[in-house]
Amino acid sequence: MSLLLETVLFVFGLIALGYLAGLTGYLSISVGEALAQFAVRVALPLLLFRTMGSADFHEGVPWAIWCAYFIAVIVAWTMGHLLVTRIFGRDGAAGVVGGVSSAFSNLLLIGIPFTQGVFGQKGFETLSLLLAVHLPTMLMASIILFQLFGGGGTLRPAEAIRQFLTRTARNPLIVGILLGLCWRATGVAMPVVPTRLIDSLASIASPLALFAVGLSLRQYGISGHLGPALASTAVKLVVMPGVALAASLWLGLSPLAAQVIVAGAALPAGVNSYLIATQFGTGQALASNVMTFSTGFAIISISGWLFALQMIYG
Repeated sequence: MSLLLETVLFVFGLIALGYLAGLTGYLSISVGEALAQFAVRVALPLLLFRTMGSADFHEGVPWAIWCAYFIAVIVAWTMGHLLVTRIFGRDGAAGVVGGVSSAFSNLLLIGIPFTQGVFGQKGFETLSLLLAVHLPTMLMASIILFQLFGGGGTLRPAEAIRQFLTRTARNPLIVGILLGLCWRATGVAMPVVPTRLIDSLASIASPLALFAVGLSLRQYGISGHLGPALASTAVKLVVMPGVALAASLWLGLSPLAAQVIVAGAALPAGVNSYLIATQFGTGQALASNVMTFSTGFAIISISGWLFALQMIYG
């Protein structure tokens, strides 16, 4: 069995175990929520802190990496929005949900362990550079587009921006990244005991996050809106990584950076799209369905994209 196939089966196997634990009632949904909170608030921030504190970013500010990925985001978001509004006749607010669901990859809970397994530490360092800007950019884009197409939702623009800035400043992942960069800038070696503490918690971040994803799928499930959800899923798993690959080739990214960007674009939709829909009070069922469908189909689509990347980059 190839290393790539083994990694894909490992990642989605842990997700399947989490789903089965919830489906059979062996673990309650509240356990999944607790595991996800621990992963997002403790284990993953420490993993990012360790990575940013020791990484060698010899290429400087990764403008080309960000550009390639967000070109794919813009195309996928636009297509998702137009499919939901023009083809399925939903309103502008639902179109925003369709757009964000089509373009918001689960770079955190699935992306981190997947990238570590397939591309190693150097690949994870590249992903970390994307994680540093991904969530703030996607949240701000959602706020702006809900104001334009959704009638402003329940939040005034000033209040929405204030909440965005507050949540960004308090986000444990952003804090972990910034503290890691600050520590790296000092040039001071991490003491032995703190290093062991950080390493012990960071080492469980990936499997814990994947298991929590599986449990969360049991919580959100499928509820109507199948047509728009399947169309958005196709955009997420097929169109977005295809555009990311074209943009990476056009911008001349290194083979490793291009593969990380394309694989990240091919990941299923994350729970943040559902949380955004919930915040603005519309499209929760659509976002939930896209997250469930895209996670289920991703094992096939990601395997195909990894094969294509191997053929292109060797």
